[in-house]
Amino acid sequence: MPALRLRIFGRVQGVGYRAFVADEARRIGLGGWVRNRADGSVEAVVAGDDATIATMIAACRCGPRFAAVERIEEAPCEEAGLPVEFAIRPTV
Repeated sequence: MPALRLRIFGRVQGVGYRAFVADEARRIGLGGWVRNRADGSVEAVVAGDDATIATMIAACRCGPRFAAVERIEEAPCEEAGLPVEFAIRPTV
């Protein structure tokens, strides 16, 4: 199953962004995880088919109500053992 690593920059911490990503990923059937990063960004790894990942990226561009996404960086991800049930991980 294809996976993509996303780094989301902007006002994305302290606004419920991780919960938003997790809820949306579970709703559309993606595996993977999301976490805050010490630099103020949010990192997510999403695994699923290309169309569903594209839907997730579009949702991430909007985010929850008080978020202000400036940019999203995308990179292929080869991480093994991704959770099937989307998870929220601790900040790194």
